[in-house]
Amino acid sequence: MASVIIPARWASQRFPGKPLADLGGKPVLQHVWERCRMAAGADRVIVATDDSRIAAAATAFGADVCLTRPDHPSGTDRIAEVARRLRDENLFVNVQGDEPFIETDLIDRLIDELAGRRGARMATAASPLARGPDFSDPNVVKVVCAADGRALYFSRAPIPHDRDGGSGAPVLRHQGIYAYTRAALLRIVRLPPSPLELCEKLEQLRALEAGIPIQVVAAGPSMPGIDTPAQLEAARAFLVSADECGRSGIARNRPGG
Repeated sequence: MASVIIPARWASQRFPGKPLADLGGKPVLQHVWERCRMAAGADRVIVATDDSRIAAAATAFGADVCLTRPDHPSGTDRIAEVARRLRDENLFVNVQGDEPFIETDLIDRLIDELAGRRGARMATAASPLARGPDFSDPNVVKVVCAADGRALYFSRAPIPHDRDGGSGAPVLRHQGIYAYTRAALLRIVRLPPSPLELCEKLEQLRALEAGIPIQVVAAGPSMPGIDTPAQLEAARAFLVSADECGRSGIARNRPGG
């Protein structure tokens, strides 16, 4: 079993107040919380925030809330503060508060990966990516893996580079969900930002540079998280379409499916 922690902050530069934005009559954060609660391996689902408005809204829809310090540089640091209070828990899953379509099954698979793989300390997920516009987009993070699924590198650059063409090497889009053992999580937040992390602006590279292995679980394509008001509108359109399909007796597709 594990604790799922949802870090949520108000002061997003691109979309202030995003966790409480309305999506189908509920805050975005509530959608995330409800899906996390469906995970069989989650014995706790906690919203971690430093904002009283988010805390009040989360409490109103029934979530457990942990108020954290306001000066955390990242969601990982916010989760680590909560982890230090949960002394009876050894596994933690970081689900971003702007992922209303997170796959419940994926949460369970990450938990199983850490619990079942000897020596595993951290896990994340990736899905297939075509060599199209997203492959060249620096906002889409790519990952390359070893044969056993261990992450070799994460980058905003289009990797792997197919020098001769036609190699058939897999291209993977990183999905921003993480699972950690307690020891790995608390070690990561004690480390200073690493050179590759500062270069790529990717926090997971700190773990790799420190020798902490990251296991990558295969995931299906999913709808991107909500980073901007335009993406919120796309999420609203998806919900309307899914509801219409349901009323017509058509099986509801998974986001992005």
